[in-house]
Amino acid sequence: EIYMSFSKDYEQWKRDPFFDETIRNELNNITDQKEIEDRFYRDLEFGTGGLRGIMGAGTNRFNKYTIGKATTGLGKYLLDEYGPQECRNRGVVVGYDTRNHSAEYACSTANVLSAMGIRVYLHDSARPTPQLSFAVREFQCLAGVVITASHNPKDYNGYKVYDQHGCQFTPDKVKKMIPYINSICDYHCINFCGVSKLIQEVDITEKFVQAVLKQSLNKCESEKRNLKIIYTPIHGTGRVPVWRTLKNAGFTFVDIIKEQMDENGEFPTVASPNPEERSALDMAIKYAEKVDADIVLGTDPDSDRVGVAVKTPEGYCLMTGNQIGALLMDYILRNLDLSQYQKPAIVKTIVTSELGAEIARKKGITVFSTLTGFKFIGEKITQFEQAKITGNQEQNYDYIFGYEESYGYLAGTHVRDKDAVVSCMLICEMAAAYKAEGKNLVDQINQLYKEFGYYLDYLDSFTLKGKDGLEKINSMMHNLRTSESPFSETVAFTDYSLSVKAECGFGYLPKSDVLRFTLKDGSWIAVRPSGTEPKIKIYYSIKGDNRSVAEHKFKEIRKDILVFLGLP
Repeated sequence: EIYMSFSKDYEQWKRDPFFDETIRNELNNITDQKEIEDRFYRDLEFGTGGLRGIMGAGTNRFNKYTIGKATTGLGKYLLDEYGPQECRNRGVVVGYDTRNHSAEYACSTANVLSAMGIRVYLHDSARPTPQLSFAVREFQCLAGVVITASHNPKDYNGYKVYDQHGCQFTPDKVKKMIPYINSICDYHCINFCGVSKLIQEVDITEKFVQAVLKQSLNKCESEKRNLKIIYTPIHGTGRVPVWRTLKNAGFTFVDIIKEQMDENGEFPTVASPNPEERSALDMAIKYAEKVDADIVLGTDPDSDRVGVAVKTPEGYCLMTGNQIGALLMDYILRNLDLSQYQKPAIVKTIVTSELGAEIARKKGITVFSTLTGFKFIGEKITQFEQAKITGNQEQNYDYIFGYEESYGYLAGTHVRDKDAVVSCMLICEMAAAYKAEGKNLVDQINQLYKEFGYYLDYLDSFTLKGKDGLEKINSMMHNLRTSESPFSETVAFTDYSLSVKAECGFGYLPKSDVLRFTLKDGSWIAVRPSGTEPKIKIYYSIKGDNRSVAEHKFKEIRKDILVFLGLP
């Protein structure tokens, strides 16, 4: 029965002239039944992270038609929520990154929305995801859509939806929108014939850069002139805004890797455009060695994450997201006039190291923990903002900084998403200040370890593709839930798929498929399936008096969990 179902869809997509010739030709060249099944056994799911999948033909692939279905659902949701007049007046911003087909997918999105009578502000070129969030707020739109798969491999693309505050849709909004998407059972009802008078091309890069520059904390021009920076956009959207921001902030030595300047969705110079992986920064590090640069920065295709390598006497050291987050936390709190805030607060996720939080708590700053995903940090900023308007004293906090372990940070409230542009500026300002003291960022993180204890943070990520892989991941999560803990010193087990009270905050966290084991010494291990890829992720945050102690603990703990899950 299942075979007949996907076989029927496959035959329709292969023969129906409604589908583009390229789609039909692609399907006509596939003979492997397993491949056909994977493309058609389900619809590409619109989850809490939006749509994300491998580009190609099929209901379980990312293409013009699966995007059209999601966009039609979004349009119906907006028309019901706000009415036709508001949708025509305020509209939706549509942006995109440098991935293959991103521009044409953005145009398809604009066409579908405008055909429904909804105004569209379409970015005139590839720009960072945080700039999309900024544009929603700048134009006072009802929503935003960005076509991006962030740091995923080149075969992927994605579709993220933002609300009127510039924050990615949270689960409650997704839950309201999904029935509208699911009600579209026939692709033929999608209207791709756009209304040109409702589509306006825009570029607000300069306004975005000026908003970023307001977060500058280092006004010492001589310190900035003395810092040698190597930057790579890794063929993504960061080149223009990051370059402009660093230059306007006063940095005079900023060299961009020429081979990685061009916007190219093949990402030809890297195995993966993910700045969390050292290989993505290899070319930049080699060039840095030649010119004796102090710091290397690399942003992902949609420029919301940034990887950092720092010159040390032993060579260039790649820093983790947790380390950079803790350093930024420390630097911002040292240099910001906290007296201007009544109730300063920082926000992190439940899989982020506690080091930055401990730094904040020592200075009397309130720390909020959210679920994984920067949308929850963005949601907190909006809650704080709304509380000021309504006079809600319980939720009336002043947002200072937010970050997650996966290389995403945000200072300021100009956007509601992680922003590698403002992060690049602050990281360089911080590096310049420490260089003037004869230190680098590695020296400074070691200083923080001496003060707060050593934190060893690590991420295991295992890809299990296809239907079989999904079933294995579900089985692993079930076994962890129902069996005795794999760790002998477990003092707390938290299942976030149940109602979990916020550690600091209001009410309960949204339910999510995340498990966390807390050990006697304060170390913790968290396990979750990726919301955007066929992966299971294991997060480790191991505490020790020093690095040697933490590494020994980590080896034992890692062995226990991998054996339990049957992973290599």
